[in-house]
Amino acid sequence: MAGNESHYTLPLPSFDKPVKLLIVVAPYYRDIADNLIAGARATAAKAGAEVDLIEVPGALEVPTAVAMAERLAKYDGYVALGCVIRGETTHYDTVCNDSSRALSLLGLQGACIGNGILTVETRAQAEVRADPNGQDKGGGAAAAALHLIALARKWTGSTKGIGFRPAGAAQ
Repeated sequence: MAGNESHYTLPLPSFDKPVKLLIVVAPYYRDIADNLIAGARATAAKAGAEVDLIEVPGALEVPTAVAMAERLAKYDGYVALGCVIRGETTHYDTVCNDSSRALSLLGLQGACIGNGILTVETRAQAEVRADPNGQDKGGGAAAAALHLIALARKWTGSTKGIGFRPAGAAQ
């Protein structure tokens, strides 16, 4: 079982300018969501990031809220949180696949997103993964967003050019 293995975790990046994160959570399972939020907030605080929190009805609405914030607000990155527990219908597959894919597409468009939407078979699995003193998937999602922000800041302003330099340009 993966939970019994040790894993390497990158140290949190440091920032010379303030970082503003938006946590977008679907609190369908309130206790699990609260633990995910606690982990994300604690990790953000360790990096000195400011955090805002919004709630949306379900995991499918999380990417939409992130996309809206990316267009309309001033955030450096996003932490997507929620939990989908397998039920008796194929709705589970739709919610898992579509929310994950939408977040991935936003990331490919340049949004710095940590995906902490749990997709599990049982409530017990969700509880272990959400526990800030356990697997801390909320904290992991915040750390992922922070690492992507650090990369974006590192590369901001650098250009690749188009393969030639104008005459007389410094090398």
